[in-house]
Amino acid sequence: MEDSALELEELVVASGAEAVDNIPCARDKPTPNLYIGKGKALELAGVCTEEEIDTVIFSRDLSGTQQRNLEEVIGKKTIDRTQLILDIFAQRARTPEGKMQVELAQLQYLLPRLAGKGIMLSRLGGGIGTRGPGEQKLEVDRRVIRKRIDKLKAELLRVRMHRRQLRKNRAQNCVACAALVGYTNAGKSTLLNALTAAGQAVSDGLFTTLDPLSKGLRLPNGENAVISDTVGFLHQLPHHLVESFKATLEEVAQADLLILVLDASNPLFREHYKSVEEVLAQLGAQHKPRITVLNKVDLLADELLVREMQREFFGSVAISALSGKGIDSLLERLAQHFSAGMAEGEFLIPYRRADLVGLCYRQGKVRAVQYLQEGIKVKAHLPKALILKLKSQIC
Repeated sequence: MEDSALELEELVVASGAEAVDNIPCARDKPTPNLYIGKGKALELAGVCTEEEIDTVIFSRDLSGTQQRNLEEVIGKKTIDRTQLILDIFAQRARTPEGKMQVELAQLQYLLPRLAGKGIMLSRLGGGIGTRGPGEQKLEVDRRVIRKRIDKLKAELLRVRMHRRQLRKNRAQNCVACAALVGYTNAGKSTLLNALTAAGQAVSDGLFTTLDPLSKGLRLPNGENAVISDTVGFLHQLPHHLVESFKATLEEVAQADLLILVLDASNPLFREHYKSVEEVLAQLGAQHKPRITVLNKVDLLADELLVREMQREFFGSVAISALSGKGIDSLLERLAQHFSAGMAEGEFLIPYRRADLVGLCYRQGKVRAVQYLQEGIKVKAHLPKALILKLKSQIC
């Protein structure tokens, strides 16, 4: 309960608000009308008056009825954890895709809680598509929200198709893909910057990265790879959030390799690891090949503790994305993983297909080039799939 309360305070700070008080409440089961007991609700009302608090945030999801009843008893605005997360997402979304995903999540959250909100979403009017003057405002609002949800889903489907085409192009060019995954504030964006000089905005806070970013990386063995940064995961991440962000999170499901980043300096990193596993299971990506990265080891004074963590997470790499410690080891591990798909190839490329020579330089390591009368002789270390592609195109 204490860990959950501390995380809720971090979310409050990330939203730009100030956490004034943190009040625990233990119950065997929630009450249907208030979630908590009437006495605790009255206690909250007194605390809000005494400390001049204007918003009460619950760490568990509330139904529309519970939220409405709590506001009546407490006399202050009352929201739950999901609403708070959506507020942070709305602040952090920058791209049109990110904004659409956030709006979809917000509307899906709002729809079952619409009763009694008094939200003005439409004007009543006759004609095709309406039920006439007899239609109640609540029904109109629900219909407007459902139409908007359908439109957003259709637009996000186009985004997913576009991303699918990009992944198809990368596959045709035999480019290896890795996705950074991990708990929010584990240091994924800082690691992306350390690997690729991406210039991704970073800060010590929850959900700094919302919009996805993919950057190219040249590995020590000469192979090219694409590294994708993704939205951070969270304990008990609401299911409809995962659904809304599927266009983004498909990068995780379709990646050749997952780079699972853990904040080794956080005492709760094991719980964070379990939460990441739960979200990966929702995405169907729990069995993908992965490299576990223990980040922020520079904040740990005891080297013995780091070695114990590496034994616990067998095959993990200890790094500090901020200082650059261990980055070379991680690059070697990435090259080692992808080298299984590499091989030596020798080709005689016709001068009319000189573009294939450039492809060899981009996607592998060229050992030697000879310009002969009959064509360009190239010896290179390339992805096996590209070798097959070159042989088929040359023939």
